[in-house]
Amino acid sequence: MYHVPEVIQVMLDDYFNGSRMRFSKNSYTTNWINLEVGIAMGCTISPILFIMAMEVILKAAEVSAGPANLGGGCSMPPLKAFMDDTTIICSKEDETRRMLTRLDDLMP
Repeated sequence: MYHVPEVIQVMLDDYFNGSRMRFSKNSYTTNWINLEVGIAMGCTISPILFIMAMEVILKAAEVSAGPANLGGGCSMPPLKAFMDDTTIICSKEDETRRMLTRLDDLMP
């Protein structure tokens, strides 16, 4: 969807495969550990990649239901998201069920 060039994919793979971190508090510091999941605090690329991945999931799911009818000629998209919090807004119960099923199918 985002057409990321292969050279950039390789660079990101190398960057994240070498990510290590440790934590300090007062007089104690942990050993270095490999970062396997999550977003490292202060990493500028992680939030962008996370948002890109969430956008792919949301776009794939939102075809399961049309815009929610709020009345008075007002409607809105069926999904609203902020980071990893997602709200489903559908006008009908069957649309909501389809949306939940689709999101469940898309998540590993």
